[in-house]
Amino acid sequence: MATIFPSWLGGYELNKKVTNPNIIVGDFTYYSGYYHDKHFEDHCVRYLMGDHCTKAVWDSGIFGEVDKLIIGKFCSIASGAVFMLAGNQGHRHDWISSYPFDVSEFGDKVKTGFARVGDTVIGNDVWIGSECVIMPGVSIADGAVIGARAVVTKDVPPYSVVVGNPGRVVKTRFNAEDVAKLLEMKWWDWPLSTLKANMDVMCSHDVDALYQRFLSFSE
Repeated sequence: MATIFPSWLGGYELNKKVTNPNIIVGDFTYYSGYYHDKHFEDHCVRYLMGDHCTKAVWDSGIFGEVDKLIIGKFCSIASGAVFMLAGNQGHRHDWISSYPFDVSEFGDKVKTGFARVGDTVIGNDVWIGSECVIMPGVSIADGAVIGARAVVTKDVPPYSVVVGNPGRVVKTRFNAEDVAKLLEMKWWDWPLSTLKANMDVMCSHDVDALYQRFLSFSE
């Protein structure tokens, strides 16, 4: 019986729950984890310095900067999605061995394999399906949809729908003109009062109607 998430109908807003200083989340983004019944940080975010088991090491300051997980506003994250931040862990597949040799065991000629691959960045209004895997350093642009169990290994364009392993773009949510309008409007940055006043159009497919309103209150 699930205890953290009483029902698959609900979830919680991440910026009210996350504690890791290397996770940055925008307003209204939520995680619904009923089927895995673990908190977002405990299940979804892997190998990110500053989590529960590495907090003391992170607080010591010996690692300096590490790759971060940055998630925008109004994102929907389904149960069991995984964000791999393994780029911080020192496995160098371009070296002869990918093994992270320990100085105390193998001597002072050992070199650190630590190499940043870049932040993992999720845009705004992104829907991330159940049990998908987002690989290190990937950027998923605004409005994208990631299908269940997709493995995302490269950047995703705005308003694209990605499925499969490896993840591939199968379509876009809107035509190019409407995507351009949506990216110009950036409705996720509107004042909450403005957003509430336009819910009748937000809950429709009529991008142009919303754009006309945007033009009227932007003058």
